[in-house]
Amino acid sequence: MSSEQRAKVDAIMRAPQPVPRDLGEMRAAFAARQALSVVPEAIGTSETVLGTRRALVLEPADQQPRGTILYFHGGAWALGSPETSLSLTAHLVSRSRSRAFSLDYRLAPEHPFPAAIHDGVDAYRALLDDGVDPGHIAFAGDSAGGGLAVTTVMEARERGLPVPGAIVAFSPSLDLTLTSASMGAKEGVDPIFTRERLRPFVAMYCPGADVRQPLLSPAVSGDLTGFPPMLLQAGSHEVLLDDAVVTATRAVSAGVDVLLDVTAGVPHVFQNFVGLLDEADQALDRAALFLRHHGGTVQA
Repeated sequence: MSSEQRAKVDAIMRAPQPVPRDLGEMRAAFAARQALSVVPEAIGTSETVLGTRRALVLEPADQQPRGTILYFHGGAWALGSPETSLSLTAHLVSRSRSRAFSLDYRLAPEHPFPAAIHDGVDAYRALLDDGVDPGHIAFAGDSAGGGLAVTTVMEARERGLPVPGAIVAFSPSLDLTLTSASMGAKEGVDPIFTRERLRPFVAMYCPGADVRQPLLSPAVSGDLTGFPPMLLQAGSHEVLLDDAVVTATRAVSAGVDVLLDVTAGVPHVFQNFVGLLDEADQALDRAALFLRHHGGTVQA
């Protein structure tokens, strides 16, 4: 663990940024920042449609994939695309030797809750209809997308679909009440987020909704009974830390196999700094190992 590396990442995230004038500028700035992340070589990309939504397909260029990942990008439900999470998705593919479908789900505020969850269920159903074994599918995502990986499983279960083989969530957003202990305790320690900064995104995603309901705050009220094995990764320097911690506790109470993987001294979705931060590479290695052990990346 390198204190110099962690200090450099913290400084990068705290660097002043131009204030976007509107959501369009915010989306463009987010895409530009994410484009700086390292993408591994030997990954082939193409496009397809799952349900009614575009998906970016990533596969190892030099080997048959051993399983399937349905990936949900981050971006506070209002920003981002499969391309903005290309680095994370590609590193999971490279390390686990799987293929991934990164879903271009609908964004708020144009398409508020539950549009993104419905897109995820439709994409999952399309994979099942194509003959993919649900036990060999893993749901994964970062930030808001990590939350969608969990809530999409809840909605799929409600519709009578089989659960996937595993869930991997990087710094997931799982408590939209924004009232967790870490939301206050980590303010200032977190280099980018505060409760006040997150509130406008929650308002765009679910205007007028009861944020305590399970599909918005599974950490508060979600029933995780029957869930597949889960890996929840978070950094100790993020206000969303307890989203992962409390959800892990709820999973244990529901009899679910769960690994809570907290890395000290790192921020929200620190895995984005792969190649710059040793902890990012190590966390992605652990995520790939988890997928292999829990069937998400092993073909029948």
